[in-house]
Amino acid sequence: MAAPAIPLSTRAVERLGDLLVREGLLTTENLAKALSEQAQHPGQRIGLTVVRLGMVPETEVVRMLARQYHMPAIDLTRFEIDQKLLKLIPAELASKHIVLPLKREGRVLTVAIADPTAMGVIDDLKFITRYDIVPVLAGEYSMRAAIEKHYEATEIHMQSLLQDIANDEDDVEVIEAQEEASVDANVLAAQVDEAPVVKLINAILVDAVNKGASDIHFECFEHELRVRYRIDGALAEVMKPPLRMRAALISRFKIMASLNIAERRVPQDGRIKLKVGKKVIDFRVSVLPTLFGEKVVLRILDKGNLTLDLEKFGIEPRAERELMEAISNPYGMVLVTGPTGSGKTTTLYSALSKINNGDVNIMTAEDPVEYNLFGINQVQVRTEIGMTFAAALKAFLRQDPNVIMVGEIRDLETGGIAIKAALTGHMVMSTLHTNSAPETITRLLDMGLEPFNVASALNLILAQRLVRRICNRCKVKYVPDAAELSGAKVKAGTTLRELRFTDDVLQDAKRNASAEAAPFLVNLSLDTTISELPFFKGHGCDACAGTGLKGRQGLYEVMFMTPTIKKLVMQNVDVQVLRDSAITEGMLSLRMDGWLKVLKGVVMLDQVIRETSS
Repeated sequence: MAAPAIPLSTRAVERLGDLLVREGLLTTENLAKALSEQAQHPGQRIGLTVVRLGMVPETEVVRMLARQYHMPAIDLTRFEIDQKLLKLIPAELASKHIVLPLKREGRVLTVAIADPTAMGVIDDLKFITRYDIVPVLAGEYSMRAAIEKHYEATEIHMQSLLQDIANDEDDVEVIEAQEEASVDANVLAAQVDEAPVVKLINAILVDAVNKGASDIHFECFEHELRVRYRIDGALAEVMKPPLRMRAALISRFKIMASLNIAERRVPQDGRIKLKVGKKVIDFRVSVLPTLFGEKVVLRILDKGNLTLDLEKFGIEPRAERELMEAISNPYGMVLVTGPTGSGKTTTLYSALSKINNGDVNIMTAEDPVEYNLFGINQVQVRTEIGMTFAAALKAFLRQDPNVIMVGEIRDLETGGIAIKAALTGHMVMSTLHTNSAPETITRLLDMGLEPFNVASALNLILAQRLVRRICNRCKVKYVPDAAELSGAKVKAGTTLRELRFTDDVLQDAKRNASAEAAPFLVNLSLDTTISELPFFKGHGCDACAGTGLKGRQGLYEVMFMTPTIKKLVMQNVDVQVLRDSAITEGMLSLRMDGWLKVLKGVVMLDQVIRETSS
């Protein structure tokens, strides 16, 4: 009589962690770290843990599991999910057991599963779907992402958010008094004081802060609402609240920000100050009427995340020395330029923090004042009542200032007053919207300022961009293809000398390279070609939500106003002549600085191409 078959879930198999170590995919030290991390998350499998920590690519984990359990495995990224099949398995069941329907042939349904030992769920699926189930193995990390992406899991996601905040509900408190008298109390109670609305908004605000988002977008469309966070400069959708909550959500935001809830025809701006746990966080609120309702955007101003150390943003040593020298002068002008959201204000705050001590009077005119800095006199510009940048500047000059910061030079009047202040013994800092440092000169002259005054007043111009950093947990070396190099306007045989680098810059790259890149830069020289350089990218892990990118990095173009450049400014030469001369004098252009960050293994080449011009 034949022995009964042993169920798959009870077969003796080698532990996955030991198997990964034996195959050379994981070190014993990393296995110990993964087991320690796993112990802090009861119920989490070791395969998911090592993928989340970026220790082993998910494809390798799935391959090992497939070999262990003699199951067919698939790469979920290569499958097109059929939306009709999703209806066969409820979202709650798919989320709980990590299962996903892939293919239907007659009475046979192929289902991807993440846990090869959980065979009991196959019987449940057979009962629910009325199909014969064929299980195939897929990576748990990819499965979770696919379930969240493809299922209409809005309610599940909101419930999990509300559950996360439930225990801390008393820790979220609006700490600024709000004007509610002008609104009918009964209408207000019906619209915005219902527990679901209050809890949902509190949950979203706290969730965005915890995830490090810089902005929250509430968008109204004809048939749906959408909530998105901007994290590390990129927008990502997080949920779709029920459309019926639209009016209540928008009204609640307006009440919190002291706005007029009855006015839906014109834009409104306000602020919310929340106490989240022990932290006080400001939200700058903008409400804009759109075709299907009002769009609400909240800028999160978390002073705890405000970094005022330029070195941490990646400014090169020489560029930082020149910037510090320029702002340490008793008079003159320093300009920071770049598009909206490129970190100009943070750079100016960083510079001010370096010289903020008891013997200087620092005054700023900002629109709006984003962060309150101790020891600095900050003024909010209000154009509607005549408090413009120019008016604030005139008033500052009667307040015995040493250092003046103007939020932006927008016109000839503001530029003229700023130049005169810089020429009469004051240090002036400001921002402009131009694409590069040399183009800032052209912009000032186009405003109508005199070349002689511009050359005399300017100490330094800094242009900057923000790019996304490679995730340190899942960084791997790769070889870029010809199309990627073509996008960077270089060939495999291009040398660093042809990119106009110097020996000093390369020596600094060697000293400050990431741990992954350093071994490849030992023999780096000006004759090294592009094909010999190391390139890195992130293969995706839990820390970076599978994107391979985590955090942001600054690219800086610092043009110090040397006597040669001042002379060219007075001659009103072309921008390209200015740029070439500045590079000859030691300036790194934005693209060159980007290449330097690629050399160091900090950013990907495609990020540099996207944000800089050749």
